Amino acid sequence: MSDVPALLPVFSQKAESADLTKMAWVSGGTFWMGSDRHYPEEAPEHEAWVGGFWIDRSPVTNRDFAEFVQKTGYVTFAEIPPNPESYPGALPEMLYAGSSVFIKPRQRVDTNLHNWWQFLRGADWRHPQGPASSLEGLETHPVVHIAYCDAEAYAKWTGKDLATEAEWEFAARGGLDRAPYAWGEELHPDGSYMANTWQGEFPWQNLSADGYESTSPVGAFPPNGYGLHDMIGNVWEWTSDWYQPKHDTIRGKTCCVPHNPRGAAEEASYDPSEAGPKIPRKVLKGGSHLCAPNYCQRYRPAARFPQPVDTSTSHIGFRCVLRAAR
Repeated sequence: MSDVPALLPVFSQKAESADLTKMAWVSGGTFWMGSDRHYPEEAPEHEAWVGGFWIDRSPVTNRDFAEFVQKTGYVTFAEIPPNPESYPGALPEMLYAGSSVFIKPRQRVDTNLHNWWQFLRGADWRHPQGPASSLEGLETHPVVHIAYCDAEAYAKWTGKDLATEAEWEFAARGGLDRAPYAWGEELHPDGSYMANTWQGEFPWQNLSADGYESTSPVGAFPPNGYGLHDMIGNVWEWTSDWYQPKHDTIRGKTCCVPHNPRGAAEEASYDPSEAGPKIPRKVLKGGSHLCAPNYCQRYRPAARFPQPVDTSTSHIGFRCVLRAAR
């Protein structure tokens, strides 16, 4: 945790113009957003419309992010010690630079998140498993330990944006309207693994039947119908929308198709059960390699999760969009 920056940094050196060869054009249109068949926050299923946009074919990688940091000197959220004034009552051992890392339990445990998440001092995008780890061999894996402001800063540097939830979900569906998965009706069609998710009993038993225990290189699994990789699984991805517990079908007007709906206002995104400082939450999409049938079946386009903007973890990354004419 740390202070939430009020302003994005101003970069003296911008990235070169977006490389459209690494992006796919999604022409937009009307689609069915959300789901009435899974978790309650995905409801109600409703029609929505988005305009055309370019979107990165895969999540931003460690190599991509390293170039950004090298050229700008940017320092991520997880690398900055938090200001105690912003977190009154916080334990002293929590007031240091670091991030949350998944640590697999040795045996079956109950569903208390603290049984597998640990806030590690020195964990950050360069050290994804803690201070003793490195990016060696992970150059083409998605960058992780990314707080919302980090994703937003990278997008600004590239001249792009973060997708709205509606844009992200439309792209993830790959043209398959109302299909539960980004590739169709079955999780493992013909026995094939289509995304990097968890096999076995979460959180202690990871069978790695898909070939990966943690993150995987981008492009390791087949693309969806729009040529996009890892829209499901691998890492959760930030969107620009503030979270609300259910979809808002434009103030309850079911007669109209909302155009690129934007979700809640910032003040409505707080967790009402949260004690202490109220931290706004953005919508994460796509699930991650930690999503499992017995615990978190959020490896679907409709799935969504509320993430505090000041919180980074070892399974959250992002990709960018460019709203421009084809």
